[in-house]
Amino acid sequence: MGGQEHISKQFDIDLDTLRSRVLQMGGLVESQVLAAIEGFATGNRELIERVSTSDYRVNAFEVSIDNDCSHIIVRRQPAGGDLRMILAISKIVTDLERIGDEAEKIARMSKQIHDRGSLQVQRFAEIRHVGNTAVKMLRAALDAFARQDTAQAASVVLEDVTIDNEFRSIIRQLITFMMEDPRTITTALEITWIAKAIERVGDHAKNIAENVIYIVKGTDVRHTTLEDVEREAKKT
Repeated sequence: MGGQEHISKQFDIDLDTLRSRVLQMGGLVESQVLAAIEGFATGNRELIERVSTSDYRVNAFEVSIDNDCSHIIVRRQPAGGDLRMILAISKIVTDLERIGDEAEKIARMSKQIHDRGSLQVQRFAEIRHVGNTAVKMLRAALDAFARQDTAQAASVVLEDVTIDNEFRSIIRQLITFMMEDPRTITTALEITWIAKAIERVGDHAKNIAENVIYIVKGTDVRHTTLEDVEREAKKT
């Protein structure tokens, strides 16, 4: 009996460590996105370079956490909620790694724009606004994961509509801008890629939130309506 209790306690410790490492990775990725957006807005070269040089740390987190998930499955043979947790964590770290890739893309495009000095990016304050919205979604999704809060997870999924609407608004502005002055087409297209990268950050944050609902409720809410997501999150 004592041996089984020891094994159970060690398993709980393993899961807690795994969750903590996911949140550490999430914090790193969040700081990357913030730095990339600020780098775009200000042209701060140090921030832009920091995003690119820290990308390897995000990749290392993904590989290490995935390995830990595999080892836990082999050693502990988890079932039920524990198995859902591990499977979902493997998906969450993939989304976090891709958010890191999007941050690196924003930083790379920002560097090209500022190196040319061909456009006043202040005219696109909406980029910073939608970027901050995406970061808030990511932060809320990670908090929902930490607290296993399905209501908060559902609110993140709903917020993705806001990001999509703002993205479309930015694209309309950029098209108008290019039509008014064709000399800005190259830079405007780069800003389009930045806006798309931010929109993708929102998509990945939504994926993380959906996985929180899966962990807690055992229901896959991907590809369902927003009403279904809300309904599932509120189930007791």
